Amino acid sequence: MIEVEVKARVNDPKHAERSIIALGASPIGIEAQADTYYSALYRDFGKTDEALRIRVQDNKYFFTYKGPKMDSVSKTRKEYEVEVNDADVLGNILSSLGFVPVATIVKRRKKYRLGDFLISLDEVRNLGDFMEIEVPIRDSKFHEEKVESIFRLFEKLGIEREASIRKSYLEMILEKS
Repeated sequence: MIEVEVKARVNDPKHAERSIIALGASPIGIEAQADTYYSALYRDFGKTDEALRIRVQDNKYFFTYKGPKMDSVSKTRKEYEVEVNDADVLGNILSSLGFVPVATIVKRRKKYRLGDFLISLDEVRNLGDFMEIEVPIRDSKFHEEKVESIFRLFEKLGIEREASIRKSYLEMILEKS
């Protein structure tokens, strides 16, 4: 699966939420997420532009690998994710293989669906408020078209293309510390 994604900072989350709903998006839930990212001495994901994480989300656990970003304007990546039964055991396996936790990102995510688009309003601890819009695709030849459709949706929501952020929450947290 390829996750075509664009993110921007949101100054007024309530206004953003009203704008999303005014376009006809349907609320699909609120999630509490804690993402612990890993790296290793022999494979620095910061340098390779990859991500390896364990997500705790409402008493469920997910193990995710994200490949390098595929373009220079979005956060589009190949993504592989699987639900796991025990995050602690998985963390121990990763530690045994030489991976170490880098940081944990904690956020509250409100999700909306608008056609093919998944829109998330994220309140990220120690970073602030953001909007992410994503579309999953299977074939990379459509990714540029989907990126442009996300930018058009951002414009309808009053967010300029230049306001988009390619950095992950992890990158932003690490820059802060």
